[in-house]
Amino acid sequence: MFDYSHINRLQKKIFSQLSPEEFNELAMEIFHYQACENIHYRDYIKYLGVDIRHIANHHAIPFLPIGFFKNHKIISGVFDEEIVFTSSGTGGMNASNHYIRDLSLYTSSFMSGFRVFYGDPSQYRILALLPSYLEREGSSLVYMVKELIQAGGYSESGFFLYDHDQLADRLKALSSNGMKTILIGVSFALLDFAAQYPFQLGDNIILMETGGMKGRKEEITRAELHKNLSKAFQLKSIHSEYGMTELLSQAYSTGDGKFHTPPWMKVLIRDIRDPFSILAEGKTGAINIIDLANIHSCAFIETQDIGKLHPDGSFEVLGRIDSSDIRGCSLLIS
Repeated sequence: MFDYSHINRLQKKIFSQLSPEEFNELAMEIFHYQACENIHYRDYIKYLGVDIRHIANHHAIPFLPIGFFKNHKIISGVFDEEIVFTSSGTGGMNASNHYIRDLSLYTSSFMSGFRVFYGDPSQYRILALLPSYLEREGSSLVYMVKELIQAGGYSESGFFLYDHDQLADRLKALSSNGMKTILIGVSFALLDFAAQYPFQLGDNIILMETGGMKGRKEEITRAELHKNLSKAFQLKSIHSEYGMTELLSQAYSTGDGKFHTPPWMKVLIRDIRDPFSILAEGKTGAINIIDLANIHSCAFIETQDIGKLHPDGSFEVLGRIDSSDIRGCSLLIS
């Protein structure tokens, strides 16, 4: 039995600058905790016939299929949740639910992750075009962006829903005065905006897509999306954010199509035909994610996204497994 003081000590280690050895040690500690205190993960491991005493490192840890979040309450330990984040459940599909014990842990994760790749959020005006997320309750992405906006406190920042006229005017003004700005948007909304208001954005503007057509448009590859947006706004590169309801951390791409993770998050690639076999770098397969910030749910998630891992630890998202549900975090292979 694990006491909460022990888990609290582990939690404090998560956002430090972990070496590979420290990451493995912390991942193993969290695994042993969750293998005992997460009922559904424990039962899944038992069903697989895995003896946790024989797990030597994080590469051998069993990953929980992400679909479990749709039909089960995936928590480690016993607690009353502070908030429940939900996925969109597009097209009548079941929504995933992520029960959050400590909302400040999520805030620490996305704030720390943002600082790793972009510096302090207070340096940026942040404009958000996230209509499909704003129009429902429980979006972890909306919560994250709201907090990033509040960290700056700038009057120019905000959500624009479908007000493309005002968004275009705001972007033109920010482009002309040189203020560091991020426009973050869901893919279909950015494409709609680009079709209506193609104009040159300043070098001070970062355009960041979060993926997802949400059934609004024919899905295209990320490369095609970036090509269309780059042409419309005359930008050299388009940034990307990779996250999902079931995670508390995000990976970012700064324009080369390769996502990088913060130190407490790691991607492994599994063989689609053998989900318990981890592939070598450069091989295409399905994405497994270790997110140590998920200490109160499950830190070891088997996603339905397809990708490839590179020697520097970065990864590409190439699409999704054909039989998976339409998800907001990935694009189809054409």
